[in-house]
Amino acid sequence: AIILVHWLLTVWGCMNSMLPVSYAWGNFSVLAVGIWAIVQRDSLDAITMFLTGLLLTVLTDIIHISIFYPPHGYLSDATRFSLGMAIFSLLLKPVSCYLVYRMYRERGGE
Repeated sequence: AIILVHWLLTVWGCMNSMLPVSYAWGNFSVLAVGIWAIVQRDSLDAITMFLTGLLLTVLTDIIHISIFYPPHGYLSDATRFSLGMAIFSLLLKPVSCYLVYRMYRERGGE
C-alpha cells in the first residue's frame, strides 16, 4: 500500500513540467527499491535501503519543491494539482518511514 500510494502521488506530481526530471528519477528509484523489499521479505538490506531512500527523498523533495515552486501569478490548475500532489506525497513520507521502520524491526533490525 505504501508503494502504491507514493507511486500514484509521484505520477500525479510529475504530470506538469514544473518539477525537474530528477524529482521523478529519485522517487521512482526509491519505489523500485521498495518493490525489491517486498519481493525479498527476509532481506534486511532491502528494507534498510528502502528506509534510507525514503528519508533521503524527504530532503530532496523539500529542495525540489522549494526551488521550483512558481510565483503566485503563474499557477494554472494543472500546476496547482501537480504540486499539491507532490506536497501531499512529501507530507505522507514520515508516516511511510515509520511504517517501513516497523517492518525493519519485524525483520530483525536493531
